[in-house]
Amino acid sequence: MLENGRTEIEFEIKEKIGVIKAYPTGWNKELNVVAWNGTAAKYDIRDWSPDHEHMSRGVTLHPDEMRKVLRLLEEREV
Repeated sequence: MLENGRTEIEFEIKEKIGVIKAYPTGWNKELNVVAWNGTAAKYDIRDWSPDHEHMSRGVTLHPDEMRKVLRLLEEREV
């Protein structure tokens, strides 16, 4: 447990898929496959510091959820 009473989050980036947006600060919004706290790896979209030691809040998706997102985008009429 950290000093402020929070529990430390453990993560392992299993696969770096790509950068969605690069910011002038050096942080990047990325799509990765990440295992959080020893659970199965999931697709993950969030901002990461250059050293990948710090991150923002983000969105994690199970593989079936990611497939659904892709289908929705493909079916979308622009």
